[in-house]
Amino acid sequence: MRNLERLNSILLIDDDEINNILHSVFINKLDLDLQVNTVLNGQEGIDFIMGKDLELPCMVMLDLKMPIMDGWEFMKAYEESVPKELKEQITIVLVTTSDNEEDKDRAEVNEFIDDFSQKPLSDDTFRHLIQSHFNLAAI
Repeated sequence: MRNLERLNSILLIDDDEINNILHSVFINKLDLDLQVNTVLNGQEGIDFIMGKDLELPCMVMLDLKMPIMDGWEFMKAYEESVPKELKEQITIVLVTTSDNEEDKDRAEVNEFIDDFSQKPLSDDTFRHLIQSHFNLAAI
């Protein structure tokens, strides 16, 4: 569980722009004063995390099925290229419409994936995920 001081931004990595808009609305409904950033594929996600001029996200919501670089390819690049000190500051939640048990099993054994959530997400889902991974009073 991470400290509240580190919960200041969330990065949504999903090629579905409508999902990104809806998820941003759900997060903003929690009234936590969080910066919400969105990118459309895993490569843009890696670029965002590695960007020196941007705020490091505390939580990454990662879709699995995307063009250019999917969620699993993102995880491989994340493991290989993101410095350890940055990884220690990021909570990764895999989100998918897939009910493939193999994806869930693969997520559970990946040391960098902190949680797995089934789409569609809601404000209650985000509330639960944030409360589960960050030291927050009731939200």
